[in-house]
Amino acid sequence: MVSSKGDGERGDAARTVVLPLLPLRDIIVFPYMVVPLFVGREKSIAAIDAALAGDKELFLAAQKRPKTNAPLPEDIFEVGAIGTIHQFHRLPDGTVKVLVEGRRRAKIRRYLEVEAHFTCEVEPLEEPGGVSVEVEALMRSVQSTFETYVKLNKRVPPEVLMTVQTLEDPGRLADTVVVHLGSIKLQDRQSLLETWDPVKRLERLHEVMQAEIEILQVEKKIRSRVKRQMERTQKEYYLNEQMQAIQKELGERDEFKSELQELEDKLRARKLSKEAQGRVKKELKKLRMMQPMSAEATVVRNYLDWILGLPWGDKSQDQHDVAEAEKVLEEDHYGLKKIKERIIEHLAVQALTQRLKGPVLCLVGPPGVGKTSLARSIARAMGRKFVRISLGGVRDEAEIRGHRRTYIGALPGKIVQSLRKAGTSNPVFLLDEVDKMSVDFRGDPASALLEVLDPEQNHAFNDHYLDLDYDLSDVMFITTANTLGGIPLPLQDRMEIIQLTGYTEFEKLNIAVKYLVPRQRRDAGLEEVAVDITEGAVRTVINHYTHEAGVRSLERELGSISRKIARRVLAEGRERAYTVQAQDVPRYLGVPKYKVGRKEERDEVGLTTGLAVTAVGGDLLVAEVAVVPGKGKLIITGKLGDVMQESAQAAMSYVRSRAQSFGLDPEFYARQDVHIHFPEGAIPKDGPSAGITMATSLVSSLLKVPVRRDVAMTGELTLRGRVLAIGGLKEKLLAAHRGGIKTVVIPRENRKDIREIPRRVLKALRVVLVEHCDEVLREALVLTDPDALLGPRGAPLEYRDGVLVEPASAGISSTAVPGTA
Repeated sequence: MVSSKGDGERGDAARTVVLPLLPLRDIIVFPYMVVPLFVGREKSIAAIDAALAGDKELFLAAQKRPKTNAPLPEDIFEVGAIGTIHQFHRLPDGTVKVLVEGRRRAKIRRYLEVEAHFTCEVEPLEEPGGVSVEVEALMRSVQSTFETYVKLNKRVPPEVLMTVQTLEDPGRLADTVVVHLGSIKLQDRQSLLETWDPVKRLERLHEVMQAEIEILQVEKKIRSRVKRQMERTQKEYYLNEQMQAIQKELGERDEFKSELQELEDKLRARKLSKEAQGRVKKELKKLRMMQPMSAEATVVRNYLDWILGLPWGDKSQDQHDVAEAEKVLEEDHYGLKKIKERIIEHLAVQALTQRLKGPVLCLVGPPGVGKTSLARSIARAMGRKFVRISLGGVRDEAEIRGHRRTYIGALPGKIVQSLRKAGTSNPVFLLDEVDKMSVDFRGDPASALLEVLDPEQNHAFNDHYLDLDYDLSDVMFITTANTLGGIPLPLQDRMEIIQLTGYTEFEKLNIAVKYLVPRQRRDAGLEEVAVDITEGAVRTVINHYTHEAGVRSLERELGSISRKIARRVLAEGRERAYTVQAQDVPRYLGVPKYKVGRKEERDEVGLTTGLAVTAVGGDLLVAEVAVVPGKGKLIITGKLGDVMQESAQAAMSYVRSRAQSFGLDPEFYARQDVHIHFPEGAIPKDGPSAGITMATSLVSSLLKVPVRRDVAMTGELTLRGRVLAIGGLKEKLLAAHRGGIKTVVIPRENRKDIREIPRRVLKALRVVLVEHCDEVLREALVLTDPDALLGPRGAPLEYRDGVLVEPASAGISSTAVPGTA
């Protein structure tokens, strides 16, 4: 049915056509487009039947929403295409298949029928004609862009490209190209269909194709990357299959299976914790699924080796025979009574309770006193394994706790490594030089030791590598240090600190005779040769060739003597005897390196012998005072520390306060300069214990009264003349005895320390205990009438021949001294 109406939009007459309408769900038909359609809705089938009853033409328009099953006129786009039905088939299921070809664009003017099927009056849209130069250029650009699109999109047949290249009509070119752009959206297709101007349609089409080409290029890159990855994966799979076949031929896969079986056997044999058992089973399951030669399998195998290599619950049997343990300790070390008693106590309690947390001991003392060797002897006495790690210079926390398994080449910390090396979970564990750890950006190892050395925490020590709790409570930890200054206070709080002082001359002599000389003879090959290094020779080496708290240098010097004797043996024969006396030592070791403090040869004014303690033991310390005309200056020299300089000022103030009782001019200090000096000025000196020594020299120099050369003294002095307690009494009395001193003046408050003095030393000395400096002056100064200067006094409190002589109201009482042998 054809009618003629005015076209208000285009301003000229146009023909309208009445046609049945076929709504399309998800496709848009363009002119020159042939497309098969499957129709199932009743209204749509009725529209096709109506078209077939006429001239086979119908109007094809898309739905705005494809999911609408019963569209209304407002649900259908107004612009569509007039199409012709070329083929028609009714299928068994009631649906219809038609082959439709689009003819030209058209626009719905009004709907005439909507009940049985849609019938509408449509107006064909005429396209403007003519091809200008600009349009020709645009057509070429579209053709070139479509060619690029076809190369990227393999779904477009190549013959389509040939067809497109031959088209000369811009409208037909645009409609033909858009049909083959399968990936553009429905809304964009409808927009192109509604653009009736061919030039604008080509421009819009060009933009759409450019956007599609960019997307296709990205997709191509992604496909190429995925393809390469798949090829690499397939290659690896192929190579792994080949490797497995080769391994099967060579039997390597069987070795991997036997290795897995060995790990399972170890798991059954070890007494692992529940946590460790679960972890090992999980890792074994992962290992079975891995390739034997892969990097991941190597990491898992190493991890399992470390876990199964630890001594879970394996303990050595402790030696509970206290007498035997004491015998072993005495065999290996001389002296060190306090630490030996502590070990024996631990063994005794363990024998009674059968369960005791391992103690954490810290041995603090100067180098060479036997801290490390003592730890080894403790392990032997207890019947335990011994392991040692040196912490000197350690600055990485991972040295203690290990590295996490995520790092390449990760390992457990030194604690776990040493336990595996020991093979038992209750060894004696020596942490050597704990005061020499450092701190840097990698952490503080001292903080990591807080958990290790805390008996309340170390039952669940967690190493970063293992990531499992391990019980360290049965381990006996022993740490060593030269000083406490380098150990953080929280770490000190977790340890039982035992101070080891330097050896005395008698102790060094016994150590040399019992241990060092026999060992050096054995090392020099002199066991079968008659060699006798006398005690006098050893004492000469101790006093004149070594200057130390320990015995390392002493052993080196004795080793030097032994080597020189070995040289003589080769030259003179093994049959003769070789004896080394004290006077022979310079022949072996050369000129003496050190001298021993000796008492003065005569009594002198202003010269007093004091006693001091150094890092290597006790020594005599001489205080000199010279009084010269001047303006009252007090000069103190001898490289003295602040405390010692203050003691000198206190001594001067004491003498000034007692000037009248001493018979001195009260203004003596205003016309005289006083110079206090301690010889050996290159050696630093400090401490308060030389107070009475300086006071005695001051009084002697001001009164012009000599000081007894066989008297030595030590004690801190107050402004009121009180004598206070000092430290290091044992070392000081040993130095006095060695220097030929007969009388030693000490503070009465140090009476409790007399027990530590060897009996032979105490018998050889007269030890006077004083409370006031006047008592010191009475003993030290050579006075014709002491009572006239210092006032009357009774018998002093003193030790004579090792016996305490105490003044009593009726006569004198004597008490034996409980000194050491």
